[in-house]
Amino acid sequence: MSYIKGFLLNMQFFTSIPIPLSLPMDKGHLERAVRTFPLLGLFQGAVYSALLYILVEWSSFSILTAAFAVWLAGIILTGGIHIDGWMDASDAYFSFRDKEKRLEIMSDPRTGAFGALSVIVLLSSRFFFIYEIVARMSGLSYFLIACIPIFSRAVMGVLLTVVKGAKEEGLGQLFQQSTTKYTLYAYPLYLFFPLAGYWATNQAVSFIFMVLATLAILFYLRHKIPKWFGGMTGDVLGASVEGTELLLWMTLWLLHYFVMG
Repeated sequence: MSYIKGFLLNMQFFTSIPIPLSLPMDKGHLERAVRTFPLLGLFQGAVYSALLYILVEWSSFSILTAAFAVWLAGIILTGGIHIDGWMDASDAYFSFRDKEKRLEIMSDPRTGAFGALSVIVLLSSRFFFIYEIVARMSGLSYFLIACIPIFSRAVMGVLLTVVKGAKEEGLGQLFQQSTTKYTLYAYPLYLFFPLAGYWATNQAVSFIFMVLATLAILFYLRHKIPKWFGGMTGDVLGASVEGTELLLWMTLWLLHYFVMG
């Protein structure tokens, strides 16, 4: 039951879906929320793939319409919560100041020029990758698209657990204080869905590339975040999710050209 409540907490915090429940915010339930980050990703990935399948296979809409619908669904479903972190972290990073000043910039509610430019690059690049992928769709594409949010939320959970906090307050710190050394033990279980998809599609190369790309992103961020920002914050965590997803969309785009094509 605590896992269900933890998942519902994730739905309340990280999606725009209304959950009209008063859920406990104690350490135990927040820890279960972190454990179910990949499950939240599975839910989101299933929505994206199902929407795309309906538009591509069951309707006469153009591929441009299908790509736009998936692109827009990603913004609407999350409520843009991670995009806000991407803009704040971009303003801080591109200030090229020391870590303390970057934290101060991220705390400023105003959005600077770098934040505005970075979100344009983020969203336009994502739309480009989605459109190109939809134009070259195969049955395996639906499975790999569903994996993208699973992997990005797993990265979020690992970073939250292993990277020390940079501040004493905030949403990121609230979740981070609830984690234990056992929190990540549940994550290998979530590989059941990707592995099941692999066996169903018999396409090992593409799946392995997606996993390797995720691991590379994770290790890079694990090393760089303390140097850039002094540790983890809610904004940095949100930026990490958006950056991971963008790079995974790019990886899938490249796979459609050089492996799956």
